Amino acid sequence: MSPKAADPKVRAALIEAAARLLARGGPPALTARRLAAEVGTSTMALYTYFGGMEELRHAVRVEGFERLLGHLRSVPTTRDPVADLTALGWAYCFNALANPHLYRAIFLEAPGREEDPVGGVTFEQLLTGVTRCMDAGRFQTADADSLATQLWTAAHGMICAVLAGILTLEQVTGQLPAMALNLYVGFGDDARAARRSIERARRRMQPAARTGADPPPRAASRRA
Repeated sequence: MSPKAADPKVRAALIEAAARLLARGGPPALTARRLAAEVGTSTMALYTYFGGMEELRHAVRVEGFERLLGHLRSVPTTRDPVADLTALGWAYCFNALANPHLYRAIFLEAPGREEDPVGGVTFEQLLTGVTRCMDAGRFQTADADSLATQLWTAAHGMICAVLAGILTLEQVTGQLPAMALNLYVGFGDDARAARRSIERARRRMQPAARTGADPPPRAASRRA
């Protein structure tokens, strides 16, 4: 395949196919021959668009984190930082359900390059949300990185249970607010205030849940 014939659609298809193969069988399943068969192209496409398998795997991680970041950044900032933090959690889950193969590739496969900051940018969204809650006096002053890690691993565990078929989406939808409430109260929030914020987030994110886990439109208003 000549570089002159390079097509962005083929590149995107290769990334999607690579994510599917990784999700099915891990790194051993991702070969140039299988990739070509998935996309319907030649094995040379791997080298035309990425230069090799390592670059392709990196591109899969970048794509997965960029989609996650798009969902997180679609959550508007309001006067209620706990509601905003909860909405970030919903956005995280929506992304995983909308892009299950990419989610598996970025979180359930071997980590990428140590110097690659692509994943850190998404975690910073959560760190910012936690810090806002502390600054507003809703959470007690603590290590923001620790609180954010607890929130992320809790949501990640729920998502993995859905992707593995252990829990249904309906079960997780019911358990996520209860889990958030327990964590927020543990972080120092008032239980009644936390319930109100969680309910605000639920109302805000319902339209996204009904439209197949697409990111919600960014609101112009900054009111809760």
